[in-house]
Amino acid sequence: MATENPKRTVLDTVKQYGGRLFGFIRDRVRTEEDAEDILQDVWYQLSRVVDLDQISSLSGWLYEVARNRITDRYRRTRETTFTDAARSDEDDADLSLDDLLMIDPESADDPSFRDLIWDELMRALAELPDSQRTVFVQNELEDQTLQAIADLTGENLKTIISRKRYAVQYLRKRLQSLYDELSNS
Repeated sequence: MATENPKRTVLDTVKQYGGRLFGFIRDRVRTEEDAEDILQDVWYQLSRVVDLDQISSLSGWLYEVARNRITDRYRRTRETTFTDAARSDEDDADLSLDDLLMIDPESADDPSFRDLIWDELMRALAELPDSQRTVFVQNELEDQTLQAIADLTGENLKTIISRKRYAVQYLRKRLQSLYDELSNS
């Protein structure tokens, strides 16, 4: 970035990028508190850099760290219970997001494997109808209960459960080829 000061400080960077970076994060997480936490993580990472001048594109670096922190937060929240709907639907009674993604616990420790799975999941989610994707993301990634989603949208709980079930069924089918490919490698 041509306008960046050659002698950067963390304080100058916070002043220059704080508002825009917060807006970027806030648009991608559920609550303002989550956005503030992630922004603090970004600033902490920046403070750990010994020489800011070694970062050729400071804005690119900041946004990349923010994206990584957002992804990390989604990954942490998905480790909670799958859904009330899955428990109430006999066919899906014992599902978890890991089950849906068919993640082998030994492979899940490999960052490139996890990134591949998450990239494919994000592409598959983009293919869902908005109503199904929204319910799935709010429930699985943002850790909202199906009842809370129903209350928030004013929709019937059974409608929300149905949307979630259709999303899970589609994602299973859509991710099956990736699972088969990874299992044979």
